[in-house]
Amino acid sequence: MSISLPMCAVDFTDATLSDEEQAIAQRITELKTILGEDLLILGHHYQRDSIVMHADFLGDSFMLSQKAAASTAKHIVFCGVHFMAESADILTSDEQNVVLPNLRAGCSMADMATLNEVEAAWDEILLESGLKDPINRENPEQPAAKDASYLVPVTYMNSSADLKDFVGRHGGVVCTSSNAEGVLNWAFERAGQNGAVLFFPDQHLGRNTGMAMGISTDRMPTWTPGIGAMGELKGARIVLWHGFCSVHKRFTPSQIHEFRSEYPDGLVVVHPECPRETVELADANGSTQYIHRYVEGLPSGSAVAIGTEINMVARLAREHPDKHIECLDDEICPCSTMYMIHPAYLMDVLERLVDGEVPNQISVPPSVQEGSLLALNRMLAILK
Repeated sequence: MSISLPMCAVDFTDATLSDEEQAIAQRITELKTILGEDLLILGHHYQRDSIVMHADFLGDSFMLSQKAAASTAKHIVFCGVHFMAESADILTSDEQNVVLPNLRAGCSMADMATLNEVEAAWDEILLESGLKDPINRENPEQPAAKDASYLVPVTYMNSSADLKDFVGRHGGVVCTSSNAEGVLNWAFERAGQNGAVLFFPDQHLGRNTGMAMGISTDRMPTWTPGIGAMGELKGARIVLWHGFCSVHKRFTPSQIHEFRSEYPDGLVVVHPECPRETVELADANGSTQYIHRYVEGLPSGSAVAIGTEINMVARLAREHPDKHIECLDDEICPCSTMYMIHPAYLMDVLERLVDGEVPNQISVPPSVQEGSLLALNRMLAILK
């Protein structure tokens, strides 16, 4: 979900802000005014409130990239993590600059699948499974023959640009947590009835989506670099990469049982990056957009536990004071990489933009953009 935020919806007398934080917030607003229509600030749902308060749009990674692509702003400051800014750069024009306030803000899940690892795994899986590379197909955009046996790569949005490029060049596609099932159906059509999908980097999203589509776990082996497949590759329908989200893997069945013992009529909604056992016990699961809609649709007085990043959960609780909203894990910390985007870093890059610099620019090489754009555009075509 992408939310348009009013430009001046900031109360700088908020008692929760220190004097220094109020001064930084005030300066950011002044700099935004100076830059005017040349500036677009995008904020991810998982960012802290002191960043969200300055965002022109609040949303998930792909929808924010769409906002960037639709914008005419010269400078796009992406308050998220590295792979998100890369996607925004791929989808915007050469005349636009994409800036990340802190270059250290990466993603541990995305880092679990490197290009070298995926290329090596690709060759090994093709050899062991007997499947064929779609790169040799005359038209990888069209469904394959029903009895075909191709290996089609699908990468989650949470991956580097060079992996999106790899996927695009090998006839594959990008997915998000909200469209994974539709993307997998597209990929299966191009793999053929005897083919398979290599899904990376998040094993849990792939497994949970596959199970919802009726695929048994024995047809979804996990691939770990340096070890190989945990399970049989021949006859597999989805080969899952070993990656995971360090935040979402913390949510457990025991936490759900504990919540329900206190709130027998309470509901649990989790992100599909959570482990299978957690997703199976929850009342609902879906993307950040889905979780927002789910909570908004609950009647007043409802009790709900949410299995996702704490900043988003806390914000939902403030937005819906008529409902009891809590995080499924009461000891969870914010996403460590998202938390690297501090207001002081945002202020610094805006100061430098005003001075004529373009700091911390995220620039994906044209050679990498080509395949990445193919993979992203295939996803966009599926969404239409």
